[in-house]
Amino acid sequence: MPGTTAESEGTSRPPRANTVVAVLAFSGIVVSLMQTLVIPLVPLLPGLLDASASNTTWVVTATLLASSVATPVVGRLGDMYGKRRMLLASLVLLVTGSVVCGLSDSLTPMVAGRVLQGLAAGVIPLGISIMRDELPAERLGSATALMSASLGVGGALGLPAAALLVENTDWHMLFWTAAALGVAAAVLVVTLVPESAVRSGGRFDVVGAAGLSAALLCLLLAISKGAGWGWSSAVTIGLFGAAAAVLVLWGWWELRTAQPLVDLRTTARRQVLVTNLASAVFGFSMFAQSLVLPQILQTPAATGYGMGRSLLTVGLVMAPSGLVMMCMSPISARITRARGPKVTLMLGAVVVATGYGLGVVLMSEVWHLVLVSSVIGAGIGLAYGAMPALIMGAVPVSETAAANSLNTLMRAIGTSVSSAVAGVILAQLTVTVGGTAVPSQDAFRVILAIGAIAAIVALAFAAFLPGRGAARTPEDGPAGTAAPADTAAPAGLRSARSA
Repeated sequence: MPGTTAESEGTSRPPRANTVVAVLAFSGIVVSLMQTLVIPLVPLLPGLLDASASNTTWVVTATLLASSVATPVVGRLGDMYGKRRMLLASLVLLVTGSVVCGLSDSLTPMVAGRVLQGLAAGVIPLGISIMRDELPAERLGSATALMSASLGVGGALGLPAAALLVENTDWHMLFWTAAALGVAAAVLVVTLVPESAVRSGGRFDVVGAAGLSAALLCLLLAISKGAGWGWSSAVTIGLFGAAAAVLVLWGWWELRTAQPLVDLRTTARRQVLVTNLASAVFGFSMFAQSLVLPQILQTPAATGYGMGRSLLTVGLVMAPSGLVMMCMSPISARITRARGPKVTLMLGAVVVATGYGLGVVLMSEVWHLVLVSSVIGAGIGLAYGAMPALIMGAVPVSETAAANSLNTLMRAIGTSVSSAVAGVILAQLTVTVGGTAVPSQDAFRVILAIGAIAAIVALAFAAFLPGRGAARTPEDGPAGTAAPADTAAPAGLRSARSA
């Protein structure tokens, strides 16, 4: 493929595939822990940081904005200059941000540290891309499914761990633990993960990166802060308008520059476009349970439907969903091999919709919520495992990291919209208990029903994907092209062919 270069792979024996997969998946889980790391601290932050409640929300919002900006940029840089190199840079940013937060006792350095943590979000798409380049074909499906699912696994497992630390240690230990995990991941990557030999080369699209970053900042800031500022306020409307205008100009630039940040022509292919749309809807659907189930558990029992449980109990109830996602990864890969990734994605949507349907009627016992979250987790594990196969089957190998990064970004946008929609519903449908307004049971049911509808919408999107005969596997190269044997296949498969 023109523009693709390869470095010498050396003469040393490469690490075993299982080792590479384990290290990359561990790195993905460590990064995804940042999603739930501060949840136990949110109600305590005004007192801990001597700031107002409205200002301390930036501790969460800053990470969201930083990760959304970093993901597509780091993916493109990985394709150009080395995926492992950018993965390590991301882990260094995570460790640095964790240390800054661990030393913080005021708002400004805490937000700065959380920004640095958010800049590490590109680890998961970079890990998927390394797997495509380095693993033998027979290991690729299950490995990328596990890497993709690590986004949800880390978020689910992080909540009970964070709650346990907050309840039993100084709150700074959350961040020192995150720093230690980041160091461990970086050491393992340096020691056991080879640098991909596949590079696209070329010049980095600075204008495209700046334009996309500006558009994402305006869009996600409006979504995440719109409820507080007012959806009809001049600031919120102005940010939405600015995002739309910048995206139009950015698209015009990307279609005309020789080496764009995002190849919009590739992105417009039906398989890529529909997968990204489904990813956004799945991101919405996945996050809805994370907003509802913990609140049901923590709502006072005096309401008649709340359970009045501790945050640690919340974490323990949600943790099984992460384990289920992990266990579903090989099953997702097996279904994809037998029936194609389209079927896997559609099956995942059906399972997620079933889980939310159960949640509408089963919310009176702790085991009900464990069942609901586990069923939803199973569906997400199936769907997230299929998405990398769909993306990699439709893009050139030299654009793998950028394409997977865009797919990850679409999930993040979906979660942001989910948070905004759920926030409005929870604020509007309330009951008063002891003089305090709390979300009503109807509010929880409405959000769960919307989660089910979102999964059905994702199912409808998936129905428009090419069938198995039209869709290509990752090692075949992009749909409609003849994949060169020396570029489109993973390194392990290329070695087998040459042997």
